[in-house]
Amino acid sequence: MEKSLGTVVITGAAGRVGSAMRAGLRAEAERLVLVDRVGLCARSPTEEVRQFDLRDAEAVTAALEGADAVVHLGGVPDEAPLPELLDGNVRGTHNVLEGARRQGVGRVVLASSNRLTGFYPVSENVTPEMPPRPDGLYGVSKVAVEALGRLYADKFGLSVVCLRIGSFEDAPTERRHLATWLSPRDCLGFVRAALTAPGIRFTTVYGVSANTRRFWDIDAGKALGYTPVDDAEAFASRVPPEGRSADDPLQGGAYADAEYTLRHV
Repeated sequence: MEKSLGTVVITGAAGRVGSAMRAGLRAEAERLVLVDRVGLCARSPTEEVRQFDLRDAEAVTAALEGADAVVHLGGVPDEAPLPELLDGNVRGTHNVLEGARRQGVGRVVLASSNRLTGFYPVSENVTPEMPPRPDGLYGVSKVAVEALGRLYADKFGLSVVCLRIGSFEDAPTERRHLATWLSPRDCLGFVRAALTAPGIRFTTVYGVSANTRRFWDIDAGKALGYTPVDDAEAFASRVPPEGRSADDPLQGGAYADAEYTLRHV
């Protein structure tokens, strides 16, 4: 396969999404810089590992030297006390964007989240242009992440793509996933397109598979040149009917429950 991506930095490379993107992009990058606060081992001559915390701004900037693009997946992955989310998600993203500005990185792909709009009803088709309605503090931190990306695109000319990642699973395991599932194949397709799509200053796209029951707009993905191919409906008969169902009135499902946030306050 032609190595067309140049040097790509992946933050949060030890995580579930990061690990999948590492494997998927390895053959296409001339150099893959893998960043995480836990130790990693290089698995090919093109891989380079860096172990540090994204709160270390100078380490972030150094890791981005010579990079053509960065896929920023690192941070706090779920509901947590607000100070932790601000530190891990907002401060970490700022360091990545500032490092990208200083090093002249050509494209920044930011991992946003579907939970930025989790308080919309399931009856509504939500587009990236609609106002945020986060279903918790984690969603609030992702609002800030997207705002930082917009600022750095508008003020400093960075090329930024925000991917609102759906439920990343090998296969749907609960009823909500019939609407929100993002398959590994589609996730890689979205990320690859976000890295290579020409002429983008700033855009936000829902990273979700072509699920029959989805409630997020996928037309914005056409700006990246990618159309998802998998559909959670193929797994509908295998998903347990127990618990919260796809008929929950809010898109965030259990994430929108008051108790889900109150335990972190």
